[in-house]
Parts: sequence; C-alpha cells; structure tokens
Amino acid sequence: MSTRVTVLRGRTSDRSAVGGRGAEALGEALAARLGVRPELVGEPGAPCDGGWEEDLRDGRAAIAAAGVALEAALDAGLLPVALASDCTIAMATLPALARREPDARVVWLDAHGDFNTPATTESGFLGGMCLAAACGRWDGGFAGGVDPARVVVSDGRDLDAAEREEMDRAGVAVVPPAGVAAAVRGERLFLHLDLDVLDPAEMPFSFPAAHGLTLPALHAVLAELASAAEVIGVEVTSIAAPDQAGRLAELLAPVLRA
Repeated sequence: MSTRVTVLRGRTSDRSAVGGRGAEALGEALAARLGVRPELVGEPGAPCDGGWEEDLRDGRAAIAAAGVALEAALDAGLLPVALASDCTIAMATLPALARREPDARVVWLDAHGDFNTPATTESGFLGGMCLAAACGRWDGGFAGGVDPARVVVSDGRDLDAAEREEMDRAGVAVVPPAGVAAAVRGERLFLHLDLDVLDPAEMPFSFPAAHGLTLPALHAVLAELASAAEVIGVEVTSIAAPDQAGRLAELLAPVLRA
C-alpha cells in the first residue's frame, strides 16, 4: 500500500517550538525512506503555555486539518501517516477513522492516557484530554464516535487518579507493551504513538515520565504489532529531537512496511 506522509504544522497545544520542528524533520526522513513527498499542512504557530480553552480556540484549524488529511488518505486507498507536535490532533483524526473504519482498533502507545476531561484535568492541558474527547467523554467541538472498548492504551504508566477512573468507566483497556500485540491480534489497527512512551533518557520530552521503553524495546513492540495486526494508519507525536529523525524513521519501519 502506498503511504501519504502528512506533517501538521499549526499550533495545537504546543509548549515549545521543538515539537513542530521534530514533526517536520521526521516527516522528511520518513518520506525519503518511503520514496514519497511529505505533505505540509498549515503554518507553524507561536508556542503558548495556555489553558485548554485557549489551546482549543487557537488550535482548532490545525486539529481539523489533521482529520481531513486522514480521511482523504483513507478515501484514496493510502496508508495515512501523520506527524504532529502533540496528541491533540487525535480529537479529529480518531473520529475520522471511526467514520471510515468503525471496526478498527486503536492502540494508544503513550506514557499518558490523555483521558482527562475538563472536570478531571489537574493540569488544564488540552493534550491530556484528547483521547477522551475522541471517545465522546466531553465535547471538544469535533465529533466523538470512537468506541472506548476498541481502544487499547499502552503503556499508560503516568495516569492521574481521576483519569484512570474515567478510563475504567469508559471501558478502555490498559495493557503493558509486552501484551499489546496479543490484545489486537488479527485486527485492523490504527496506531497512535506518542514518543514519550520512551524513557526520558532516550530523548527530551515536555511531559517526561520515568521508567519508559528503550528505543530497541519500542522497535520490538512495533515489530510485534506489525506482525500481529493489519496497520491501516499511524500518527506520531512528541517528536522532541529533530536531530534524531533518521533514527526515528528506522524505528517506525516495521509498522510502515518500509
């Protein structure tokens, strides 16, 4: 299957400019590896340490563009690969996926669950609320539509107490990385990869969580997923090391059949 690599450059809930630069660098590295041209969407915005309402207002166009790009790729029979500074694009990409592929499973490979709501969030960070919005647990202004029972969070090692309760009520499965391939074996799969699933010793992150995966361990998890399930789309966020774009492109090779 041919691949469409899309780099979302508009500000969503960016706290620094490095994530945007990382997304562009990884997009170029992946496109070169796959023999395609990256699609650049939007213009970089100024990072801002704002609350979720401000971020949602300012990032709405970029978030919506991510969903449009994913739908266009699926409609064209292409494998969509989206790169962005943070997870907020999932507010639009996952509902778009649900409209086109309602039976697909979602693997949320992330140190965090991003399942807070305006009622539970401790940080007020929009990026920590996006999966819950995609699952219709609060109204972010985009259609929800994702069945929480079709979502697998892994490794989710840094969950707020109220967030974990919300995930339990919704029926979101949380499994360790070693078990995630078995949890979706034989399924059609959309992979959301927040690179902060890696240990902070591997590269810097805006919201680091200790005791994450090493790069070789993450490569092994991705290879297992690619063998166990049919990957129909990928999005990668928290690309906080632009200088490691080539190394990260190699890391992603198993799920992109590259």
